[in-house]
Amino acid sequence: MVPDKKPDINEILKKHAAKIEESIKTFNEDKINYSQSYTTFKEELSPELSRYERLCKSLGNLVKLKVSQKDADKIKKSLEIAHLDLEPWQPITLGVVVFVGVFILGLLISTIFALFSGGFENFPVFFLILVMVFAVFLFYFVNGYPARLASQWRLKASSQMVPAILYIVVYMRHTPNLEKAIEFASQHLQYPLALDFKKIFYDVEVGKFSTIKESLDNYLNNWKDYSVEFIESFHLIESSLFEPDDAKRIATLEKALQVILDGVYDKMLKFTHEVRSPLTNVYMLGVVLPTLGLALLPLASAMVGDFLKWYHVFILFDLIIPFFVFYLTDRVISLRPGGYGETELLERNPLYSQYTNKKVYLKAFLICLPFFIIGLLPLIFQYTPIPQIFGLKPDYTFSELGIGLFGDEQVFGFINSNGNIVGPFGIGSLICGVFFTLGLALFFSISFKKRTVGLIKERDKTKQLEVEFNNSLFQLGNRIGNGTPPELAFSKVAEATKGLKTEDFFKRVNYNIMQMGMSIEQAVFDKKRGVLIYYPSDLIATSMKILVESAKKGLNVAAMSLISLSEYVKNINKITDRLRDMLAEIISDMKSNMTFLAPLLSGIVVGLAAMITSILSRLNLAKLSGDTTAISGFGNISSILNIFDMTKMISPYILQIIVGIYLIEVIFILTGTLVTIDSGEDKLEKTNKTGINLQKGIGLYVLTALVAIISLFFLTVIVLGNLTS
Repeated sequence: MVPDKKPDINEILKKHAAKIEESIKTFNEDKINYSQSYTTFKEELSPELSRYERLCKSLGNLVKLKVSQKDADKIKKSLEIAHLDLEPWQPITLGVVVFVGVFILGLLISTIFALFSGGFENFPVFFLILVMVFAVFLFYFVNGYPARLASQWRLKASSQMVPAILYIVVYMRHTPNLEKAIEFASQHLQYPLALDFKKIFYDVEVGKFSTIKESLDNYLNNWKDYSVEFIESFHLIESSLFEPDDAKRIATLEKALQVILDGVYDKMLKFTHEVRSPLTNVYMLGVVLPTLGLALLPLASAMVGDFLKWYHVFILFDLIIPFFVFYLTDRVISLRPGGYGETELLERNPLYSQYTNKKVYLKAFLICLPFFIIGLLPLIFQYTPIPQIFGLKPDYTFSELGIGLFGDEQVFGFINSNGNIVGPFGIGSLICGVFFTLGLALFFSISFKKRTVGLIKERDKTKQLEVEFNNSLFQLGNRIGNGTPPELAFSKVAEATKGLKTEDFFKRVNYNIMQMGMSIEQAVFDKKRGVLIYYPSDLIATSMKILVESAKKGLNVAAMSLISLSEYVKNINKITDRLRDMLAEIISDMKSNMTFLAPLLSGIVVGLAAMITSILSRLNLAKLSGDTTAISGFGNISSILNIFDMTKMISPYILQIIVGIYLIEVIFILTGTLVTIDSGEDKLEKTNKTGINLQKGIGLYVLTALVAIISLFFLTVIVLGNLTS
């Protein structure tokens, strides 16, 4: 008899797995009793799905594409860094859906256009090619968007690394507790690094890691390829916990802060060397060469008018080239390492409502409306019944207006070619078009400056305060160290800083404490009456937060913290000044090119377009009049005139508007780039500088264009006047 086979434990578990799972309920994510703080963290992390996440969860779920493990791991890492709740295949599916959708839409529009135009011989091949190129770009852009979001998260988080290390070092000087120090930093840092630090705790709380150190090391692993100095600083902070001597422990902490400062400096130093060549390429390829190419357009359009239309030039100069410039400058910006954090305190300023006020756009539009009307006068006279209402003709000759010098040439210069109205080609229409460009630039310039002028003045006061704040911090630390309570020390420092911006700051704090009965924390940070409302500065906010926290540990601790902080401020100011000195040449060159050289070249190009058009117009007049003696001196010019068909060339009026829009777009893009390179992501500064540069750049363009148009037109009249006499 064969003995029974002894049952295997795995077979038993496999057989009863379902019942075991049902009875003990090993894991059910929906029923886990997360702590209230973790729930709050999840809400802070993603209070609502971003537009990209919504698209991925809707269109990205239409078809589940199979992704290679290598690509899936890469995308998953980017999604985790950017804190996006998506599966790796969803972004790829979205890219495919967008590609197919845009291509089908373009094909459908092209087919409809061909059918309504009389047949497929009029099929818009050029438009379909552009749509295909755009669809391919969207496919790669959407697929790479998770990596882009992860990069943006890293850049924004890296800008807060120095304050993060500062908070931890200052806290651990008096309390050598890493958990408490990270918690303190997470409470006072801004988004997104604050959320990253909170997640270190939450990963421990939900059981992903057993200790804070394990969770911290896992988080730091994300920065190994991007910020080694950040990891080194944390390792030094951790090692300070094992120093038996208090002096050595503090020295190690100070070393950690110095490491992150040196790391930021070295990265910015490298950036200043690397950014010069890309910015030069951007300007040459995106500004200088296109501007010089514009000079050939009037003549080229007259020669190949059947193939080169105004909308081709519009697509090239107002869509493709600006997008190309934006793409290149965006790559340059992505190279910029983070320094120290951008401020969110600006939103509390009483003048912030001016920045968010949209009524300024209506006021700016009403101011610029006369310029728009002047710019559209040629089209109004030709295509609307308004002139007839006032008894006016669609166009007039200069002779009819009493300017006999210019002969019978029309002011607006519309031409009837085989029943179709083409143009306008006249000098009057071109001058009117310049005012349209001026109105468009003034609209943005006026609205941007009105939104930011008050806040910029407050920003300048704050910057001046930051310059003086280092010495004031040192004085405040000394006063507290000598036994003066912090509440009284503010009035003492205010008296010692008379005539400086810091006097007003310390007086306001002292007033809130003495007259309003507030604590130091309330006097500085209260959302309605806190002094920080009037001085939106990360430096001041950081200093006061450290003062409030360290004062809880005693006057000596507060004094040492402030003196240490003043030394930090001194170091960071040296680094900032040095980096700006190195960037000054690049920024100055780009700014002068953007607001001087490009508008100057563009204005001259428009003047040349007017001259070429006027020459062809007068030669055509001579030809049409049959005056062979007028052209006998030019040889067989009639055959040349057959090549240069004026009715097929691009109107200088339209060309000027295209050039103006192109310049405005370039000023927008380059101003944003230069502001980001100089001072990081700063929306207020970007808006203000854009308004100023538009006023300078387009003002010079309009002036140059008017002078070039009028002077070259006079030259043409004088030289070729005998042809039409």
